[in-house]
Amino acid sequence: MTDHHALPPSLVRVLRANSCSGCGLCAGIAPGIEMARDDRGWFRPRAVGPVAAGTDALLSRACPGATVAPWPPAAQPGHVHPFWGPIRDCVTGHATDPDIRFAASSGGALSALALHALATGLVARVLHVGMDPQAPLLTAIRRSTGRDDVLACAGSRYAPAAPLAELMAELETPGRILFIGKPCDVGALRQLMAADPAIAARFPLLLSFFCAATPSQAGTDRILAKLGVAAGEVVRFRYRGNGWPGRAEAVTRDGGSASMSYPDSWGAILSKEVQWRCKICPDAVGGVADIAAADAWHADEAGYPLLEEAEGRSLILTRTQAGADALARAVADGALAVTPVPVAEIDAMQPSQARRKRLVESRVAAMALAGLPRPRMAGLRVREAARRAGLAEALRSLAGSFLRIRRRRW
Repeated sequence: MTDHHALPPSLVRVLRANSCSGCGLCAGIAPGIEMARDDRGWFRPRAVGPVAAGTDALLSRACPGATVAPWPPAAQPGHVHPFWGPIRDCVTGHATDPDIRFAASSGGALSALALHALATGLVARVLHVGMDPQAPLLTAIRRSTGRDDVLACAGSRYAPAAPLAELMAELETPGRILFIGKPCDVGALRQLMAADPAIAARFPLLLSFFCAATPSQAGTDRILAKLGVAAGEVVRFRYRGNGWPGRAEAVTRDGGSASMSYPDSWGAILSKEVQWRCKICPDAVGGVADIAAADAWHADEAGYPLLEEAEGRSLILTRTQAGADALARAVADGALAVTPVPVAEIDAMQPSQARRKRLVESRVAAMALAGLPRPRMAGLRVREAARRAGLAEALRSLAGSFLRIRRRRW
Protein backbone atom coordinates (compact mmCIF):
# COMPACT_ATOMS: atom_id res chain seq x y z
CA MET A 1 0.00 0.00 0.00
CA THR A 2 1.39 3.41 -1.00
CA ASP A 3 1.57 6.24 1.51
CA HIS A 4 0.27 9.59 0.25
CA HIS A 5 1.86 12.62 1.83
CA ALA A 6 1.01 16.26 1.34
CA LEU A 7 3.26 19.29 1.10
CA PRO A 8 2.86 21.95 3.79
CA PRO A 9 0.25 24.62 2.92
CA SER A 10 2.91 27.29 2.45
CA LEU A 11 4.52 25.26 -0.36
CA VAL A 12 1.14 24.50 -1.93
CA ARG A 13 0.55 28.25 -2.21
CA VAL A 14 4.03 28.82 -3.62
CA LEU A 15 3.57 26.16 -6.29
CA ARG A 16 0.11 27.42 -7.20
CA ALA A 17 1.59 30.87 -7.78
CA ASN A 18 4.53 29.42 -9.73
CA SER A 19 6.80 31.37 -7.38
CA CYS A 20 9.14 28.55 -6.36
CA SER A 21 12.78 29.47 -6.98
CA GLY A 22 14.00 25.89 -6.64
CA CYS A 23 16.50 26.72 -3.89
CA GLY A 24 15.95 23.44 -2.02
CA LEU A 25 15.51 24.95 1.46
CA CYS A 26 12.33 22.94 2.10
CA ALA A 27 14.06 19.66 1.30
CA GLY A 28 17.09 20.76 3.28
CA ILE A 29 15.15 21.16 6.52
CA ALA A 30 12.39 18.53 6.09
CA PRO A 31 13.27 14.88 5.42
CA GLY A 32 9.73 14.34 4.14
CA ILE A 33 10.36 16.66 1.18
CA GLU A 34 12.68 16.15 -1.78
CA MET A 35 13.49 18.21 -4.83
CA ALA A 36 12.50 16.74 -8.20
CA ARG A 37 12.82 18.12 -11.72
CA ASP A 38 9.71 19.14 -13.62
CA ASP A 39 9.30 18.74 -17.38
CA ARG A 40 11.49 21.79 -18.02
CA GLY A 41 14.21 20.67 -15.66
CA TRP A 42 13.52 23.12 -12.83
CA PHE A 43 13.67 21.81 -9.27
CA ARG A 44 10.36 21.72 -7.42
CA PRO A 45 9.47 20.17 -4.02
CA ARG A 46 7.43 17.02 -3.62
CA ALA A 47 6.34 15.17 -0.50
CA VAL A 48 7.88 11.75 0.04
CA GLY A 49 7.08 11.31 3.72
CA PRO A 50 5.55 13.00 6.73
CA VAL A 51 6.57 16.59 7.45
CA ALA A 52 7.13 17.61 11.07
CA ALA A 53 4.80 20.00 12.84
CA GLY A 54 6.17 23.53 12.77
CA THR A 55 7.79 23.13 9.35
CA ASP A 56 5.02 25.06 7.62
CA ALA A 57 5.47 28.10 9.87
CA LEU A 58 9.23 28.06 9.27
CA LEU A 59 8.80 27.75 5.52
CA SER A 60 6.25 30.57 5.47
CA ARG A 61 8.97 32.74 7.01
CA ALA A 62 12.04 31.48 5.14
CA CYS A 63 10.98 30.10 1.74
CA PRO A 64 11.81 32.76 -0.89
CA GLY A 65 8.66 31.85 -2.79
CA ALA A 66 6.60 32.80 0.26
CA THR A 67 8.62 35.61 1.87
CA VAL A 68 11.55 37.41 0.29
CA ALA A 69 14.18 38.33 2.87
CA PRO A 70 14.15 42.09 3.59
CA TRP A 71 17.27 44.13 3.06
CA PRO A 72 19.30 44.96 6.19
CA PRO A 73 19.71 48.59 7.24
CA ALA A 74 22.57 50.48 5.65
CA ALA A 75 25.66 51.57 7.57
CA GLN A 76 24.54 55.17 7.08
CA PRO A 77 21.07 56.64 6.53
CA GLY A 78 20.22 56.98 2.86
CA HIS A 79 22.64 54.28 1.71
CA VAL A 80 19.95 51.83 0.62
CA HIS A 81 19.36 52.20 -3.11
CA PRO A 82 15.96 51.06 -4.48
CA PHE A 83 17.74 49.09 -7.23
CA TRP A 84 21.11 48.19 -5.70
CA GLY A 85 20.21 47.60 -2.07
CA PRO A 86 22.19 48.46 1.08
CA ILE A 87 25.75 49.54 0.30
CA ARG A 88 28.78 50.01 2.52
CA ASP A 89 31.59 49.65 -0.02
CA CYS A 90 31.13 50.10 -3.76
CA VAL A 91 34.21 49.11 -5.74
CA THR A 92 35.27 47.44 -8.95
CA GLY A 93 38.11 44.98 -8.94
CA HIS A 94 39.47 41.58 -9.76
CA ALA A 95 41.31 38.62 -8.32
CA THR A 96 45.07 39.15 -8.37
CA ASP A 97 45.53 35.45 -9.20
CA PRO A 98 45.42 35.53 -13.03
CA ASP A 99 44.08 31.97 -13.28
CA ILE A 100 41.08 32.82 -11.11
CA ARG A 101 40.44 36.06 -12.97
CA PHE A 102 40.51 34.21 -16.31
CA ALA A 103 38.37 31.24 -15.25
CA ALA A 104 35.67 33.27 -13.49
CA SER A 105 32.64 34.89 -15.10
CA SER A 106 33.94 38.42 -14.53
CA GLY A 107 36.85 39.45 -12.31
CA GLY A 108 36.86 36.43 -10.00
CA ALA A 109 35.93 38.42 -6.89
CA LEU A 110 33.80 35.74 -5.22
CA SER A 111 36.31 32.98 -5.93
CA ALA A 112 39.13 35.12 -4.52
CA LEU A 113 37.09 35.93 -1.40
CA ALA A 114 36.26 32.26 -0.91
CA LEU A 115 39.90 31.21 -1.20
CA HIS A 116 40.96 33.95 1.20
CA ALA A 117 38.38 32.81 3.75
CA LEU A 118 39.73 29.25 3.47
CA ALA A 119 43.36 30.34 3.68
CA THR A 120 42.83 32.50 6.76
CA GLY A 121 40.80 29.87 8.59
CA LEU A 122 37.58 31.87 8.65
CA VAL A 123 35.83 28.80 7.23
CA ALA A 124 36.62 25.13 6.76
CA ARG A 125 34.84 24.74 3.43
CA VAL A 126 32.78 26.48 0.78
CA LEU A 127 29.26 25.29 -0.03
CA HIS A 128 28.28 26.27 -3.57
CA VAL A 129 27.40 24.69 -6.93
CA GLY A 130 29.32 23.65 -10.01
CA MET A 131 29.28 21.29 -12.94
CA ASP A 132 28.21 17.79 -11.94
CA PRO A 133 31.29 15.64 -12.75
CA GLN A 134 29.03 12.63 -13.38
CA ALA A 135 26.55 14.55 -15.54
CA PRO A 136 28.36 17.59 -17.00
CA LEU A 137 25.21 19.21 -18.39
CA LEU A 138 23.71 19.38 -14.88
CA THR A 139 24.59 21.59 -11.93
CA ALA A 140 25.27 19.99 -8.57
CA ILE A 141 26.04 20.92 -4.97
CA ARG A 142 29.80 21.14 -4.44
CA ARG A 143 32.01 21.47 -1.37
CA SER A 144 35.39 23.13 -1.81
CA THR A 145 38.32 23.17 0.58
CA GLY A 146 41.14 24.41 -1.62
CA ARG A 147 42.23 26.29 -4.71
CA ASP A 148 41.65 23.51 -7.22
CA ASP A 149 38.11 22.90 -5.91
CA VAL A 150 37.18 26.57 -6.06
CA LEU A 151 38.74 27.04 -9.48
CA ALA A 152 36.80 24.06 -10.85
CA CYS A 153 33.54 25.74 -9.80
CA ALA A 154 34.43 29.24 -11.01
CA GLY A 155 32.10 30.66 -13.63
CA SER A 156 28.33 31.03 -13.81
CA ARG A 157 25.99 28.04 -14.10
CA TYR A 158 22.93 29.19 -16.03
CA ALA A 159 20.80 26.19 -15.10
CA PRO A 160 18.62 24.93 -12.24
CA ALA A 161 20.38 24.17 -8.95
CA ALA A 162 19.14 23.48 -5.42
CA PRO A 163 22.13 24.35 -3.21
CA LEU A 164 20.20 24.13 0.07
CA ALA A 165 18.65 20.71 -0.56
CA GLU A 166 21.20 18.91 1.65
CA LEU A 167 21.50 21.57 4.34
CA MET A 168 20.80 19.48 7.45
CA ALA A 169 23.20 16.78 6.27
CA GLU A 170 25.77 19.49 5.58
CA LEU A 171 25.51 20.78 9.13
CA GLU A 172 26.32 17.33 10.52
CA THR A 173 29.92 17.81 9.33
CA PRO A 174 31.86 20.05 11.76
CA GLY A 175 33.37 23.35 10.69
CA ARG A 176 32.27 26.80 9.65
CA ILE A 177 30.96 27.22 6.12
CA LEU A 178 31.09 29.97 3.50
CA PHE A 179 27.99 29.86 1.32
CA ILE A 180 27.86 31.16 -2.24
CA GLY A 181 24.47 31.18 -3.93
CA LYS A 182 21.90 33.07 -5.91
CA PRO A 183 20.17 35.93 -4.07
CA CYS A 184 17.09 33.79 -3.41
CA ASP A 185 19.29 31.01 -1.99
CA VAL A 186 21.08 33.45 0.28
CA GLY A 187 17.79 35.05 1.34
CA ALA A 188 16.37 31.66 2.31
CA LEU A 189 19.46 30.78 4.34
CA ARG A 190 19.55 34.24 5.93
CA GLN A 191 15.97 33.89 7.17
CA LEU A 192 16.65 30.37 8.45
CA MET A 193 19.70 31.72 10.30
CA ALA A 194 17.52 34.40 11.89
CA ALA A 195 15.22 31.67 13.16
CA ASP A 196 18.01 29.41 14.45
CA PRO A 197 21.13 30.96 16.04
CA ALA A 198 22.91 27.59 15.98
CA ILE A 199 22.71 27.55 12.19
CA ALA A 200 23.74 31.21 12.03
CA ALA A 201 26.93 30.40 13.95
CA ARG A 202 27.97 27.96 11.22
CA PHE A 203 27.86 30.53 8.39
CA PRO A 204 30.14 33.51 9.11
CA LEU A 205 29.97 34.79 5.52
CA LEU A 206 27.32 34.66 2.77
CA LEU A 207 28.30 35.64 -0.77
CA SER A 208 26.03 36.25 -3.74
CA PHE A 209 25.93 37.90 -7.14
CA PHE A 210 23.64 39.89 -9.38
CA CYS A 211 21.44 37.12 -10.80
CA ALA A 212 20.10 37.45 -14.32
CA ALA A 213 17.62 34.57 -13.67
CA THR A 214 17.52 30.76 -13.65
CA PRO A 215 16.94 29.33 -17.12
CA SER A 216 15.37 25.90 -17.52
CA GLN A 217 17.52 22.87 -18.20
CA ALA A 218 15.83 22.90 -21.60
CA GLY A 219 17.83 26.05 -22.34
CA THR A 220 21.06 24.08 -22.09
CA ASP A 221 19.59 21.47 -24.42
CA ARG A 222 18.86 24.23 -26.93
CA ILE A 223 22.49 25.42 -26.78
CA LEU A 224 23.73 21.91 -27.52
CA ALA A 225 21.29 21.58 -30.41
CA LYS A 226 22.53 24.86 -31.86
CA LEU A 227 26.12 23.70 -31.49
CA GLY A 228 25.29 20.36 -33.11
CA VAL A 229 26.65 18.38 -30.16
CA ALA A 230 25.02 15.21 -28.81
CA ALA A 231 24.38 15.38 -25.07
CA GLY A 232 25.84 11.92 -24.49
CA GLU A 233 29.18 13.01 -25.96
CA VAL A 234 29.75 15.93 -23.57
CA VAL A 235 32.37 15.47 -20.83
CA ARG A 236 32.64 19.11 -19.76
CA PHE A 237 30.29 22.06 -20.18
CA ARG A 238 30.60 25.66 -19.07
CA TYR A 239 28.35 28.64 -19.69
CA ARG A 240 30.91 31.42 -19.31
CA GLY A 241 34.40 32.18 -18.10
CA ASN A 242 37.85 31.49 -19.54
CA GLY A 243 37.71 35.12 -20.55
CA TRP A 244 35.23 37.94 -19.97
CA PRO A 245 32.43 37.38 -20.68
CA GLY A 246 33.70 34.08 -22.10
CA ARG A 247 31.93 31.57 -24.28
CA ALA A 248 29.51 28.73 -23.67
CA GLU A 249 31.58 25.65 -24.46
CA ALA A 250 30.93 21.92 -24.74
CA VAL A 251 33.95 19.60 -24.68
CA THR A 252 33.34 16.13 -26.06
CA ARG A 253 34.84 12.75 -25.18
CA ASP A 254 36.91 12.69 -28.38
CA GLY A 255 38.70 15.87 -27.28
CA GLY A 256 36.77 18.17 -29.59
CA SER A 257 34.85 21.27 -28.54
CA ALA A 258 32.17 23.62 -29.78
CA SER A 259 31.30 27.04 -28.41
CA MET A 260 29.18 30.13 -28.90
CA SER A 261 29.44 33.71 -27.69
CA TYR A 262 27.79 35.04 -24.55
CA PRO A 263 25.32 37.20 -26.55
CA ASP A 264 24.33 34.11 -28.56
CA SER A 265 24.03 31.76 -25.58
CA TRP A 266 22.53 34.00 -22.92
CA GLY A 267 20.96 36.69 -25.08
CA ALA A 268 19.43 34.54 -27.80
CA ILE A 269 18.67 31.31 -25.92
CA LEU A 270 18.93 31.15 -22.13
CA SER A 271 17.30 34.51 -21.39
CA LYS A 272 14.15 33.23 -23.14
CA GLU A 273 13.96 30.22 -20.78
CA VAL A 274 13.77 31.86 -17.33
CA GLN A 275 11.29 30.89 -14.63
CA TRP A 276 8.48 33.17 -13.42
CA ARG A 277 9.88 33.62 -9.91
CA CYS A 278 12.92 35.31 -11.43
CA LYS A 279 10.76 37.80 -13.32
CA ILE A 280 9.20 39.03 -10.08
CA CYS A 281 12.42 38.95 -8.03
CA PRO A 282 12.70 42.10 -5.88
CA ASP A 283 16.27 41.27 -4.82
CA ALA A 284 18.21 39.90 -7.77
CA VAL A 285 21.23 41.91 -6.57
CA GLY A 286 22.09 39.88 -3.47
CA GLY A 287 20.99 42.55 -1.02
CA VAL A 288 20.93 40.20 1.99
CA ALA A 289 24.36 38.71 1.35
CA ASP A 290 27.41 40.02 3.19
CA ILE A 291 29.02 40.72 -0.19
CA ALA A 292 27.52 40.71 -3.68
CA ALA A 293 29.44 40.79 -6.95
CA ALA A 294 28.46 41.38 -10.56
CA ASP A 295 29.82 42.04 -14.01
CA ALA A 296 31.16 45.57 -14.05
CA TRP A 297 30.34 45.96 -17.72
CA HIS A 298 31.86 48.84 -19.63
CA ALA A 299 29.20 50.81 -21.52
CA ASP A 300 29.26 52.03 -25.11
CA GLU A 301 28.38 55.58 -26.17
CA ALA A 302 24.66 54.73 -26.12
CA GLY A 303 24.91 53.36 -22.57
CA TYR A 304 24.61 49.68 -23.47
CA PRO A 305 27.04 47.14 -21.96
CA LEU A 306 29.95 46.19 -24.18
CA LEU A 307 30.21 42.41 -24.41
CA GLU A 308 33.50 42.20 -26.29
CA GLU A 309 36.17 40.00 -24.72
CA ALA A 310 38.32 41.83 -22.15
CA GLU A 311 40.09 41.26 -18.85
CA GLY A 312 37.50 40.46 -16.21
CA ARG A 313 36.21 43.18 -13.92
CA SER A 314 33.83 42.65 -10.99
CA LEU A 315 31.52 45.09 -9.31
CA ILE A 316 31.79 44.38 -5.57
CA LEU A 317 29.27 45.66 -3.01
CA THR A 318 29.56 45.00 0.71
CA ARG A 319 26.24 44.92 2.57
CA THR A 320 27.18 44.20 6.20
CA GLN A 321 30.03 44.81 8.60
CA ALA A 322 31.10 41.19 8.17
CA GLY A 323 31.25 41.75 4.43
CA ALA A 324 33.16 45.00 4.73
CA ASP A 325 35.70 43.35 7.05
CA ALA A 326 36.14 40.36 4.74
CA LEU A 327 36.73 42.59 1.71
CA ALA A 328 39.19 44.78 3.61
CA ARG A 329 41.20 41.72 4.73
CA ALA A 330 41.29 40.25 1.24
CA VAL A 331 42.48 43.54 -0.25
CA ALA A 332 45.08 44.04 2.50
CA ASP A 333 46.45 40.54 1.93
CA GLY A 334 46.68 41.07 -1.82
CA ALA A 335 43.97 38.64 -2.91
CA LEU A 336 41.93 41.38 -4.60
CA ALA A 337 42.76 44.64 -6.32
CA VAL A 338 39.93 47.17 -6.11
CA THR A 339 39.05 50.74 -7.09
CA PRO A 340 36.18 52.74 -5.50
CA VAL A 341 33.40 53.79 -7.89
CA PRO A 342 30.31 55.98 -7.39
CA VAL A 343 27.07 54.07 -6.89
CA ALA A 344 25.56 56.03 -9.79
CA GLU A 345 27.88 54.17 -12.19
CA ILE A 346 26.11 50.88 -11.49
CA ASP A 347 23.19 52.03 -13.64
CA ALA A 348 25.37 51.82 -16.76
CA MET A 349 26.96 48.51 -15.70
CA GLN A 350 23.66 46.73 -14.97
CA PRO A 351 20.77 48.37 -16.89
CA SER A 352 18.72 45.16 -17.16
CA GLN A 353 18.72 44.76 -13.37
CA ALA A 354 17.41 48.30 -12.97
CA ARG A 355 14.61 47.62 -15.48
CA ARG A 356 13.55 44.40 -13.78
CA LYS A 357 13.35 46.06 -10.37
CA ARG A 358 11.22 48.87 -11.82
CA LEU A 359 8.72 46.31 -13.13
CA VAL A 360 8.41 44.00 -10.11
CA GLU A 361 5.39 45.83 -8.72
CA SER A 362 3.47 45.70 -12.01
CA ARG A 363 4.20 42.00 -12.48
CA VAL A 364 3.12 41.16 -8.94
CA ALA A 365 -0.02 43.25 -9.50
CA ALA A 366 -0.80 41.02 -12.48
CA MET A 367 -0.65 38.01 -10.16
CA ALA A 368 -3.14 39.71 -7.86
CA LEU A 369 -5.48 40.39 -10.79
CA ALA A 370 -5.28 36.71 -11.70
CA GLY A 371 -6.23 35.73 -8.14
CA LEU A 372 -2.85 34.23 -7.26
CA PRO A 373 -1.00 34.42 -3.94
CA ARG A 374 2.14 36.56 -4.05
CA PRO A 375 5.43 36.42 -2.16
CA ARG A 376 5.71 38.92 0.69
CA MET A 377 8.20 41.64 -0.28
CA ALA A 378 8.38 44.07 2.63
CA GLY A 379 11.58 46.04 3.15
CA LEU A 380 12.84 45.79 -0.43
CA ARG A 381 11.94 49.24 -1.84
CA VAL A 382 9.64 47.72 -4.48
CA ARG A 383 7.23 50.67 -4.54
CA GLU A 384 10.07 53.20 -4.66
CA ALA A 385 11.66 51.37 -7.59
CA ALA A 386 8.32 51.24 -9.42
CA ARG A 387 8.03 55.04 -9.23
CA ARG A 388 11.07 55.22 -11.51
CA ALA A 389 9.22 53.38 -14.27
CA GLY A 390 7.29 55.34 -16.84
CA LEU A 391 3.52 54.88 -16.91
CA ALA A 392 3.59 53.31 -20.37
CA GLU A 393 6.33 50.87 -19.35
CA ALA A 394 4.44 49.85 -16.21
CA LEU A 395 1.13 49.37 -18.04
CA ARG A 396 2.77 47.24 -20.76
CA SER A 397 4.35 45.13 -18.04
CA LEU A 398 1.07 44.72 -16.19
CA ALA A 399 -0.90 43.74 -19.30
CA GLY A 400 1.79 41.44 -20.67
CA SER A 401 2.27 39.67 -17.34
CA PHE A 402 -1.46 39.17 -16.88
CA LEU A 403 -1.82 37.64 -20.34
CA ARG A 404 1.13 35.31 -19.79
CA ILE A 405 -0.38 34.12 -16.51
CA ARG A 406 -3.82 33.56 -18.04
CA ARG A 407 -2.32 31.67 -20.97
CA ARG A 408 -0.06 29.63 -18.68
CA ARG A 409 2.99 30.86 -20.59
CA TRP A 410 4.92 31.82 -17.48
